[in-house]
Amino acid sequence: MTFAPAPRDFDAGRAVALDRESRGRMSYLAGLAAEDAVAAEYRARGYALLEARWRGKRGEIDLIFADGPGVVMVEVKKSRSFDAAMSHVTPAQVRRLFGAAEEFVATRPLGALTDIRFDVALLDRHGQVSVLENAFCGWV
Repeated sequence: MTFAPAPRDFDAGRAVALDRESRGRMSYLAGLAAEDAVAAEYRARGYALLEARWRGKRGEIDLIFADGPGVVMVEVKKSRSFDAAMSHVTPAQVRRLFGAAEEFVATRPLGALTDIRFDVALLDRHGQVSVLENAFCGWV
C-alpha cells in the first residue's frame, strides 16, 4: 500500500493539536453524560440534586444531593469497567474532594455540623451504574 505525500500546506503539529482537542471535547461530553446518568440514578432513589459540578477554591464536586438535613457528595468515574473506573480515584483527589466539601458545607445552615456522605458512582462502558456508598470510610 502506498500513501500520497502530505500537501505542502499540511501542518502536522496543528493536526495533532486538533486531534487532542477533539479527544478532550469527547472526554468532556462523556463526563457530562456520565454525571447525567448518575444524577438520574440518585433521583430515582429519592435524592434531590443540590449542585452539579460545584467548584470551590479547593476543588470540584461532581454532584451534591440532599439527604434530609445532610448532603451526599458524589464523585463520578467512567471507564471500560467498574474496576478501571475506581482505579482513577487517587488519594490526592480524595483530599481535594474533602477540602471542597468543607468549603461547601460552610454555606449550609448547619455549617461544619452538616452530615456528609461521600459516594463514588462508577459507570462502565455499557452505561451501567454502580454506587459505592461511604466510599472513603477509613481514608482519613
